[in-house]
Amino acid sequence: MKADFAVVGTGVMGASLAQNLERNGCTVALYNRDASVVDRFMAGPGAGKRFVSTRSLAELAGVMERPRRILLLVPAGAPVDDVLQGLGTHLQTDDVVIDGGNSHWRDTERRFDALEPTGIRFIGMGVSGGQEGALWGPSLMPGCDARSYEIVERVLADIAARSDSGPCVTWVGRRSAGHFVKMVHNGIEYGDMQLIAEVYDLLRHGAGLEPERLAELFAEWNTGELQSFLIEITAQIVVFPDDRGAGGLLLDRIQDAAGQKGTGRWTSEAGLEMGIPVPTLTAAVEARALSSRLALRRELSRTYGAPRTARDDSLPRTVRDALYIAKILTYAQGFDLLRTADHEHGYGLRSSELARIWKAGCIIRARLLDTLRAAFAADPNLEHLLLAPGIATVVAERVPALRGAVHAAQERGIPVPALSSALAYFDAMRRDRLPAALVQAQRDLFGAHTYQRTDRDGVFHTDWSRRGA
Repeated sequence: MKADFAVVGTGVMGASLAQNLERNGCTVALYNRDASVVDRFMAGPGAGKRFVSTRSLAELAGVMERPRRILLLVPAGAPVDDVLQGLGTHLQTDDVVIDGGNSHWRDTERRFDALEPTGIRFIGMGVSGGQEGALWGPSLMPGCDARSYEIVERVLADIAARSDSGPCVTWVGRRSAGHFVKMVHNGIEYGDMQLIAEVYDLLRHGAGLEPERLAELFAEWNTGELQSFLIEITAQIVVFPDDRGAGGLLLDRIQDAAGQKGTGRWTSEAGLEMGIPVPTLTAAVEARALSSRLALRRELSRTYGAPRTARDDSLPRTVRDALYIAKILTYAQGFDLLRTADHEHGYGLRSSELARIWKAGCIIRARLLDTLRAAFAADPNLEHLLLAPGIATVVAERVPALRGAVHAAQERGIPVPALSSALAYFDAMRRDRLPAALVQAQRDLFGAHTYQRTDRDGVFHTDWSRRGA
């Protein structure tokens, strides 16, 4: 058989996407550095289907129709470079290689530069949805030139998730746009997960709500404006029984130290580099780092004691509204970073399309994305999400709930870094004058760093040892 698509790397994601491709009409060539992984796949889910097992990258290239379309699902970093180098001598002009891993966008830029003179087409594509999404329909974020996207567009549309607005894939933008967008998507995901975790913590340990009541609340919230994949699974998790037979809830047996793979941190780093604040996304990254200090936290808990519980029947409603506003503020930060990156790198991003392709298949799929899509569609040049009239009205009405939730957590000693940072972000962004003037004065006094004035043009330095004019 001749293959019309190939997957290199048949781990969990690669195997799932390969099955998705085959189910949607492709004959798929497979290669994995460890050949036994492909053998097991061919004996299992691939048995009797349109898969072609290969033992080398040369053989993979040899069994493919042209232009070749090859999807890499290998770990980010050196493994991607190794595969590209191994494929290089076996590919021809207009063959397309898609990096579907979580590559850093700067690596993707470098790979575009390296492959451009060869005539081989390269696509850096974000893939979101986990194993199930990859198998049945992920959200796909390809970045490349328009012609490269045309070569793979039909197949990507076939395998992508679908919402009421079409397949959850679009040409995201030029060069590293796909991986930059996926990075910010993951940063938003970090923030969203942390916000939900803080709300759970405040209601269970700060207000004393039983897990069954929490499950009811999250299930109820999932029928309204907070509807999302993450709220849906949280309703399931908070009452899931221990599956090892020890009794009680599984959640209470899981070690409270969250892992991370780096994309959230990359988002924070990009924000710092571009001078765009993403404090809620960064707070989520730091919360995971804090959680890893297990031994120290346990020692400090013995020294300082536990948070206190104080029941408040009105708190669930307050927390619900607080969570909704904090989510809006989290997305606002992410889209502000995307807008800046678009200006700096000439990506050609369309914010309304990003909101659309995140509506299904991906981890952050949520009803809120319809609201964001409408805001960006109404004004494609919208400078900031908080300036959209409909969103501004909702935020102004409900930000007191966010303030109330943060206050309730602080009174009880419950840490809410993401909720707190979202509130601080809002309070800072709505101020027409911040105390940064004092910081500038301090910098000028001790380091002669100069400053600008509000009443005249120019750059100024003051001899702070002299009083008066």
